[in-house]
Amino acid sequence: MRKHPAVSALLVGSTAMAVAVVSGCDKASTTDPDPPAGGQSYVLDFDTFANTINPILSAQGCDNLTCHGGGIRGTFELSPNGNKNVQFDFEQARLQVDGANPVASPLVMKPLAPECGGPGHAGGYVFTELDDPDYLTILAWIEAGEYR
Repeated sequence: MRKHPAVSALLVGSTAMAVAVVSGCDKASTTDPDPPAGGQSYVLDFDTFANTINPILSAQGCDNLTCHGGGIRGTFELSPNGNKNVQFDFEQARLQVDGANPVASPLVMKPLAPECGGPGHAGGYVFTELDDPDYLTILAWIEAGEYR
């Protein structure tokens, strides 16, 4: 079967380019910049979480054994009330934060009543108004974070 001349040229050219690329891999340039170390992380204040946010989660019953304190529910788990591990809770809460769009963070959206824009929550609705002080406190903590 005879190949069309353009296809043959394309194959030859592609093979030559692949050889050139592969042969250049064994000698890294000493002038190229270091590869990027990765993106920025959204950093939240641990002390505010420990002193303000975690107590709100406990007061609302989020850390009860029948809720997030009884193991992972959805994508969120908390240490159970009576056996608190604030560092663990902080790490778990951070996973529920959208730094680019704080009001869309699951930490404030999931417990928000549907009439306020919440998506639904098997554990009921903790925040039935957008001016709920606990909702506003958690949202302010998220908004105070920063990318670093």
